[in-house]
Amino acid sequence: MPRTTAETRKQPDTRITARLIGRIKSLISTGAVSPGSKFPPERELAKEFGANRASVRQALKVLEIMGVLSQHVGDGTYLSESAETILNEPIDFLVLLDDLSQHELFETRLMMEPELAARAAERATAEDLSTLRNAIFSMERSKTVRERLNADLAFHDAIFRASGNRICHLLFKSIHRTLLMSMSQLSDRVSLDRPLMFHRKIYDAIRGRNPEDARRCMQQHITDARDLLGKSHPSN
Repeated sequence: MPRTTAETRKQPDTRITARLIGRIKSLISTGAVSPGSKFPPERELAKEFGANRASVRQALKVLEIMGVLSQHVGDGTYLSESAETILNEPIDFLVLLDDLSQHELFETRLMMEPELAARAAERATAEDLSTLRNAIFSMERSKTVRERLNADLAFHDAIFRASGNRICHLLFKSIHRTLLMSMSQLSDRVSLDRPLMFHRKIYDAIRGRNPEDARRCMQQHITDARDLLGKSHPSN
């Protein structure tokens, strides 16, 4: 029996987005839309998927951030040439399509990232420090949400690399991509100064070879982001 409008509204946004991304992935995998070609308009997708345009727009936004789609102003949305490769990355879509929660993602980050920051404070090279500093500069100069998110990811990626653990580096690069939707939602509500403050503190601790401070500052940073996201999406 179809869900009523009221029931659909109660469904968490992340589940609706995951469902729509799954449908879009099917269009791509069956060849209905080929890499490099123009994507159907939002209104057509909404009609085909039985969803409202706002939900479709959110799913397209996630895929655009991930690099699956690109927006050409005044022309429409195009499927990236590398879309099939991106969509085959297992961790990203394990999270999106199997409905792993934001709580689980943040819990994983809190268990691992503070320790990686501490390792980075012990092991970071001059090149690592330069990369971290450049990521901070890029965030300071960012003019768009995409530029801000790219700088944010670049900063954390540099920490994972500086930690010296290649497995954690690969795993957490994927985990962070799954948080892009949440990060994009926060960027609309949170001043740029807030993440910059934490990034600068973490950088100072790593540059100062202070593992305890790096661990503590990273924990505060992740906890702050988790709490802000919780406030923007209170549970029903």
